[in-house]
Amino acid sequence: MRRNAQGRERNRGGERHFSSSAPARRGRSSDPARLAAFETLRAVSADDAYANLVLPARLRRHGLTGRDAGFATELAYGSLRSMGTWDAILARCVDRPLDTVDPPVRDALRLGVHQLLAMRVPPHAALDQTVALAREAIGAGPSGFINAVLRRVSERSLDDWLDELTTGVDDTTAAGLRYSHPTWVVRAMRQALVAHGRDAGELTDLLAADNAAPVVNLVALPGLGDLAEEFAAGAEPGELAVGSATIAAGDLSRFAGVQDGTVRIQDTGSQLVARALAAAPVDGADADRANPDGASTASSGTATADGERWLDGCAGPGGKAALLAALALQQGATVTANEPAPHRADLVRRALAAVPETAWRITERDGRAIGGDEPAGYDRVLVDVPCSGLGALRRRPEARWRRSPADVAQLGALQRDLLRSAIAATRPGGVVAYATCSPHPAETVAVVDDVLRRTPGVELLDTPAVLDAAALTPLHAGGTAGSDRDAPGPRTAQLWPHVHGTDAMFLALLRVPAAADQTPATPTTTEAP
Repeated sequence: MRRNAQGRERNRGGERHFSSSAPARRGRSSDPARLAAFETLRAVSADDAYANLVLPARLRRHGLTGRDAGFATELAYGSLRSMGTWDAILARCVDRPLDTVDPPVRDALRLGVHQLLAMRVPPHAALDQTVALAREAIGAGPSGFINAVLRRVSERSLDDWLDELTTGVDDTTAAGLRYSHPTWVVRAMRQALVAHGRDAGELTDLLAADNAAPVVNLVALPGLGDLAEEFAAGAEPGELAVGSATIAAGDLSRFAGVQDGTVRIQDTGSQLVARALAAAPVDGADADRANPDGASTASSGTATADGERWLDGCAGPGGKAALLAALALQQGATVTANEPAPHRADLVRRALAAVPETAWRITERDGRAIGGDEPAGYDRVLVDVPCSGLGALRRRPEARWRRSPADVAQLGALQRDLLRSAIAATRPGGVVAYATCSPHPAETVAVVDDVLRRTPGVELLDTPAVLDAAALTPLHAGGTAGSDRDAPGPRTAQLWPHVHGTDAMFLALLRVPAAADQTPATPTTTEAP
């Protein structure tokens, strides 16, 4: 045995090994994938950022591609989706209220729990790497605490934890814990299924679909782009929408069409909304359409000399506007893309850059004022209103924890005002498409029913039938296939992630009759979209 000058045991013999790291750096290095995921969670938690905007930049910063990028993506998105469940488990393993734990430490613990319970990461690796991440990104202080908490988590399987959490609680709370949704969202989703003609028993399938990583949907702008390069790289033709494809997540900017904007990343549900509006039948001659100055436009047939005029009243960030503009170009129409927020209007401008400027223009106005500014000025109007976003929880994993029932209530007045303005801006015989990325009844059927009651003569079209005509296959978006709610007639349409593989997009197509009241919506104090 060898001892140093102080008499302490120094080495038991044999070859001595030295670390190449400075003492202060030993055991502090984390792998880049976990660091990228941690930085994403911190941006979401501390800065109210959106994960789908933050994560790609972090992947580039750390040079992550392929499997490493996929690992970081699943770790970040999965931790955010399951945050409610992970926090409930952590609360059982921490000796003080979880909300008193420093936020960076909570985020590190969430990443550790996700690796332990939801990813194929060996427990020792999950613990060691999470502790190393904490030492590098937070400091050495909390490393012992994180190690102790995660060891307690690792003592049980996910099923065992869920059984413990859901013992003695009601079904709604249990579903929220098992599928990591706030209880109010669970209730809203159950109500939405029934309100849109589906079985409440589909609830668990819907909640599970919200937690599944979505495929990437592409669309080639008609007449401008094609998907040949993407198909050569392994993309598959889309099953629901013309000119669409699905592809595995990755760096899609490598494709020329994505670079020049003629191929766009867009959920199939959004594609179908735009195509349904473009295909919806309008009535009457365009002599019934007024110019922006209020003068009548005289012509015969179904189009004026300069073609139909279409409006996207809430165009930001521009995905639907770009597809509408490409469709309008083919049909000899023009699109006005309106977006009141200047920074979002810039996004719309970039989205439309691939379409010849003869087919579009951009305005920056409050959407509630358009009906008064241009009464009866458009043949087709899309109003994709600001909403809770509950239909896109699989793509925006943090959204479920940011919204509350109060948000839904506050949005209702704005949604009604925007729809009334859209109706006022539509010429007699023209069509309005009211769309939301939410299935919540308060944002969908309640808004449409209320506006129809207060706007005599406006007609609800058979929206599912128009959607089916625009799609590659019958969607049964009015209700369960073969049910009374699926029968033809005036109905709204609702797409579902667990049924159609799309975001939960809602669509109602309304026709404005010749006798409709074109009075603009009364201004309100509701925040502009």
